Amino acid sequence: MSTVDLPRPGAWPGLWDPPRSPWRARAAEALFRRAARTLPVRVLLPDGRRLGAGGPGAPVMLLHRPEAFFHRLGADAKIGFGEAYMTGDWTSPDLAELLTAFAARLTGLVPPVLQPLRRWVERRQPAAERNDPAGARRNVQRHYDLSNDLFRVFLDETMTYSSAWFATPDQPLADAQMRKVDGVLDYAGVRSGTRLLEIGTGWGALAVRAARRGAEVTTLTLSAEQKALAERRAREAGVADRVTVHLRDYREERGRYDAAVSVEMIEAVGAEYWPAYFAAVDRSLVPGGRFGLQAITMPHDRMLATAAGYTWFHKYIFPGGLIPSVRAIEDTARDRTALRVTDSRAFGRDYAETLRRWREAFLRRWDEVAALGFDATFKRMWEFYLAYSEAGFRVGYLDVRQFAFAK
Repeated sequence: MSTVDLPRPGAWPGLWDPPRSPWRARAAEALFRRAARTLPVRVLLPDGRRLGAGGPGAPVMLLHRPEAFFHRLGADAKIGFGEAYMTGDWTSPDLAELLTAFAARLTGLVPPVLQPLRRWVERRQPAAERNDPAGARRNVQRHYDLSNDLFRVFLDETMTYSSAWFATPDQPLADAQMRKVDGVLDYAGVRSGTRLLEIGTGWGALAVRAARRGAEVTTLTLSAEQKALAERRAREAGVADRVTVHLRDYREERGRYDAAVSVEMIEAVGAEYWPAYFAAVDRSLVPGGRFGLQAITMPHDRMLATAAGYTWFHKYIFPGGLIPSVRAIEDTARDRTALRVTDSRAFGRDYAETLRRWREAFLRRWDEVAALGFDATFKRMWEFYLAYSEAGFRVGYLDVRQFAFAK
């Protein structure tokens, strides 16, 4: 195997010294070898041995430090696999392709006979990451307050951090993002004079777009970084008089509106608070009001199976998060509110393309990210995050959908 430039230990407490349990490492190695026998990949070990059923053109996993890798998997497979990539225990020259191959067999990697044991060995989400008002603010700030300049590096000029909706495969990303925004606004019936509530500001692209339609926009965020930039962008667009940005939890909102929108914010709410989220929308809308929602979704049975689990994504990317199912969204709205779904559309493959473009921009412009003070371990963490997310949408494990609700 060729040598690689591996990240070095730094300001990542605990990452470089995983818990060690020889018997759990041996069990993890046995399960990994068993799973690899049927996967269309090539796993190359330092001694020249190979695992996997993939041929010459199959994606490659370079296992540089097998002992550390299997100890991480044995300690906690849902966290250890990603941490092993962060530390360089394994690498891949075609990471997204490799993870797509793994994701396609995700539910079958653990033998059925061992599935019931998962609840005894898998970690649960920590109480400190519950999405009560204080916890939600902490969770959001851990991700979205990293740096506006970081996100500016890999997002397009609209600074839109959610799936685009492509009219053609080669459509510019900024245009596809605005098509998505217009789709949500159309579902909510936003036009001149509409009093609009947005839950989850992002960096203001939707609020500005709605204000240009003539709407009066109130938008809520828990990120101080996002609030500052969204307000500046509204001023630069000449619509500051029609856009008000509040650093406010959705549960605190008491205004009355003709329409509401929320784009990929529900994933940060948590199942415990979905009723409160939909109740806040319902309470805010006048009779006949409309709600446009965009949400990442997953199959209902997988959502139920993984709802309490604590994964690499919770630890490093989105603390407290849970991706809902279509059924969970529709049932919660029906049972807890006067909101009813009138239309919806799915475009999960567009999210895979969006993530591919983000990942390539992030890696291409890494020098700019490094100049902001982020280290090589952060680079590999975000590369893994973007590539694994892309893989999930490629294989249909994840989807993204826009919903139109009417009150």
